[in-house]
Amino acid sequence: MDSLRGKLLISGGDLYDPNFRHTVVLIGEHNRDGALGVVLNRPLDLTAADAVPALAEMLGPDGELFQGGPVRAGEPVLLAQVDDPEVLDLRVFGAVGFLTGDVSPLVRPHILRARLFVGYAGWDAGQLEAEMAQDAWIVEPAREEDLFTDAPGSLWARVLRRKGPEYELLARMPFDPSVN
Repeated sequence: MDSLRGKLLISGGDLYDPNFRHTVVLIGEHNRDGALGVVLNRPLDLTAADAVPALAEMLGPDGELFQGGPVRAGEPVLLAQVDDPEVLDLRVFGAVGFLTGDVSPLVRPHILRARLFVGYAGWDAGQLEAEMAQDAWIVEPAREEDLFTDAPGSLWARVLRRKGPEYELLARMPFDPSVN
């Protein structure tokens, strides 16, 4: 399988894992050892200033905090668009990628916009490939506007609709089909 780095994984209708139901995951790394990424559409009720004050100043006025996934759910992960891709610790595509650990004062001026996540999504070797073979995920190229959307709650349906009319019914599927 080709690398999914820089792609979005959109959860399919049969994916009922509560960690990933109705999610859109940006894949930051994918190789023979596994994959990792962040869930883009799970904002938390906690602000970045409350959770990680040292990183909050880089996020702009809203300072939202997102649940990036179930792996290391308390660790901060910063997704950033920068003016110089060389400052990124893990480049995903274009000038977008991840900054890890303490973000150097020399790097901070290069950040154009950023999102802060706690935790990340991770797959061991072969695990994501097995899920893909079971049609658990739908793949779509990522766009910068997906990563930094002002409406993360509607991202799942929006990205599905972008794929075409054959995904319209799935895009309207409620989170819990039993309440339909």
